[in-house]
Amino acid sequence: MSDLDRLAHAAGVALDWQDARGQPQRVAPEVAQRVLNALGLPADDAASRAQSLAVLADEARACPPLVTAQAGSPIIVTGAGRSDLAYCIEQEDGTRVTGTADSTGEGRLRLPALAEAGYHRLILGQQELTLANAPARGFTVQDLPAGRGRPWGVAAQLYSLRRSAAGTGDARGVGDFTALTRLAASVARAGGDAVAISPVHAMFSADTHRYSPYAPSSRLFLNAVHADPRDTFSPRAVEAALAVTGAGERLLTLEDAELVEWPEVARLRLDLLAHLFAGFPANASPAAATQFESFLNQGGDTLMRHARFEALHEHYVAQGNFDWRQWPAEHRDPTNPAVTAFAQAHAERVRFHAFVQWLADLGLAKAHRTAIGAGMRIGLIADLAVGTDPAGSHAWSRQEEITTGLSPGAPPDIYNPKGQAWGLTAFSPRALRRHGYAAYLEMLRAALAHAGGLRIDHALGLARLWLVPEGAPPSEGAYVSLPFEDLMRLTALESHRHRALILGENLGTVPEGFNAQIARYGMLGMQVLWFQRDNAWPPGFVPPSQWNTGDMATTSTHDLPTVAGWWQGRDIDWRSRLDLLGDGSESEERAARAGDRHALWKAIRPAPEAPEPAPESPPVDDAIDFLGRTANDLVLLPLEDALGLVEQPNLPGTIDSHPNWRRRLPVAADDLAGQAPAAARLQRLADARTRSS
Repeated sequence: MSDLDRLAHAAGVALDWQDARGQPQRVAPEVAQRVLNALGLPADDAASRAQSLAVLADEARACPPLVTAQAGSPIIVTGAGRSDLAYCIEQEDGTRVTGTADSTGEGRLRLPALAEAGYHRLILGQQELTLANAPARGFTVQDLPAGRGRPWGVAAQLYSLRRSAAGTGDARGVGDFTALTRLAASVARAGGDAVAISPVHAMFSADTHRYSPYAPSSRLFLNAVHADPRDTFSPRAVEAALAVTGAGERLLTLEDAELVEWPEVARLRLDLLAHLFAGFPANASPAAATQFESFLNQGGDTLMRHARFEALHEHYVAQGNFDWRQWPAEHRDPTNPAVTAFAQAHAERVRFHAFVQWLADLGLAKAHRTAIGAGMRIGLIADLAVGTDPAGSHAWSRQEEITTGLSPGAPPDIYNPKGQAWGLTAFSPRALRRHGYAAYLEMLRAALAHAGGLRIDHALGLARLWLVPEGAPPSEGAYVSLPFEDLMRLTALESHRHRALILGENLGTVPEGFNAQIARYGMLGMQVLWFQRDNAWPPGFVPPSQWNTGDMATTSTHDLPTVAGWWQGRDIDWRSRLDLLGDGSESEERAARAGDRHALWKAIRPAPEAPEPAPESPPVDDAIDFLGRTANDLVLLPLEDALGLVEQPNLPGTIDSHPNWRRRLPVAADDLAGQAPAAARLQRLADARTRSS
C-alpha cells in the first residue's frame, strides 16, 4: 500500500468505490491529493503525507469532548488513559453512577452499560466529558397516538402556496407561514397527519437573487421572507406600512403571477418588515416587545452572529462584495473586536435582522401548533438541506467546523450522467469529533424546534459524502467517510427528546448496508414510485403489499417528475431541450417511457379489461390509490400530484434554464380539502390508508 493510500484510508477517503451500476471505480491520485489537501491533510509529497498521517494518529488517540453510546450497551471511550481510571456519571436526573473503567486495548476504555438515555456528565479521572447515551431507536410511527388508519400527509413547496384573495394589507407575492398554517388546518380536516415542507432556512437578505432553499445562508435560522407581519402587527399598521413603502399594489400583482419573482418579492417584503420595525414596539402590543426581548435572550450569541453577518453582508453587498471570504480580514472572523465595533455602530440594523428572525419563528411555530391542534399526529415535517452556501452566515459563524474548498455532490448516475457538485459546504468529519458535535446538535435542534418530523436531505451524507474540489468537474471527487454511528446515535437521541420522526432521503448511490443501518435507528427511508421496480425483465413495478413498512412512500420528489409529468414525458421534453439526456437519445428515452407506462399501469390496474390511458390522460387518481395501499408506515403526497400538475418544482442540473423553486400552485391552500379535484384525491388517499391498516 502506498503512503497516499495509507493516508487516504486513515482520513476516510475511499479510493475504490462502486458506481450506481455496480461497476468498480478508482479515484485518480491527483484527485485524492486535492481532496486530502482541502481536508487539511497535505498530501502532495512523501514528507507532507507522513506528517498528515502523524496528525491523524494523534487525533485518534485524543479523548473527545463528547462520546456516544447506546442505552443498554457498554460505553467505549477512546484516548482516556490507563485502564484503572475511576469514573463517575452524573445523569440528567441527578443520580450518580461510579466505578472503575476496564481497558479493551488500543487506548480504549469500557464502562458498563447505562440504561437512561440522555446527555450525561462523565468524569473520568481528571477529564470531564459529555456522554450522549442514545435510545435503541429514535421516535417512530409506532410511537404516535392511534388514528383512523396508517398516517399520511402532503408535501408542499412553501413558496408555492397561495391564500384566498385579499386586499393590499394582505399582499404577499410568495407562500408564507400563514398560508402554511391554513394548509395544515385544511389537510387535518381531510384526515391527514402531516405537512412536509421544503427547507425554510435563512437566505441572504442583501442578495435576494439567491433563493434555492437547498443552498441557504444558514441552517440555524429561517427565511424571513416567509414571515407574515400580521402575526404581530394589526392590519391597520401593515396597511399603513405598505402605503408608505408603495409595496402593496405591486405585491398583489406579483401574487397573481405563475412564478415567484424572488428578487423583487423578497426585497419588497423585507422593506415592509423594516418599516414596521422602525415603529416597533410603539406600533405593536406591549406583550410583543417583551416576547422579542425573550427571543433575543434565548438566541444568545448564535442569533447575534447571524444578525451581525446579515448587517455586514448588506454593508459589503452595497460595495459589490457578495462573499465574506473577500471581506477585509478583521470582518472575516466573527470573534474579531472589529466585528463587535461594526455591530455597535450599526446596532439598529443588527437588531432588525434579529427582529425578522423572531417574526419568522412566530409564524412557523404557529403553523405547527395549528397542525397539532387540528388533530394531526405528526404536524409539520421540516426539511434539512445537506449543506449551506460557503459565502453564507453559517459558514462565517462556524468556520472551524466546516470543509473549505470542497463541495458535496454526487458521482455520475443514471439520472445525472455528468454527476453533481452542489456548490455548498458541509461539516468537516474531523472537526465534528474535535468539537463534540456541537454544530451538528445545534443544527438538529434548530430544525426540530417547530416540527413533529424532519427530512434529512441526502441522508447518505451521514455515512459518506461525495466531495468535489472547487473548480473540478463533479466526476473528479471522492467519497469521504463521516462518523456515522455517532451521528446516528445523536440523531436518535434528539428524535427521542423532541418526539419527532426522522426521514432520511436515501436516494442515489446507496452504500451497502446503509438502509438496514438507518432502519435500526428508527429512521424512515424513502420509497419513490418511479424507483420501486422488480427484478423481472422488462422490470415491472413492485405491488403495494411488497413496499417496505419502515419507509416513507411517495409518488415523487421535488427533483423528479410529477405523476402527470412522468406519464406525459414532460421531464424528457425538458431534458432534451436542455441537453441533459446523457448517453441516450430522445427517441430511446421516449420508447423506454412507453414501456414504463405500460408496466406501471399493469401494477396499478392488474385487471386485463382496464385499458391503458393515453399519454395525454395521466392516471393520477389511480396512482394515488396505489400509493395509499402500500404497506409503508407513512405516505406523503406532493401537492403537485394532489392537483394533477405537469411541471416539477426543480430540474437537477439546471439553474436559470428551468424555473426552479419558483412555481406557484394554481389554487389557494386555505381549503385544499374542499376544492375539486384535490379534495377527492385526498379522500381517496385517506380511504386507501384506512384500508391498508
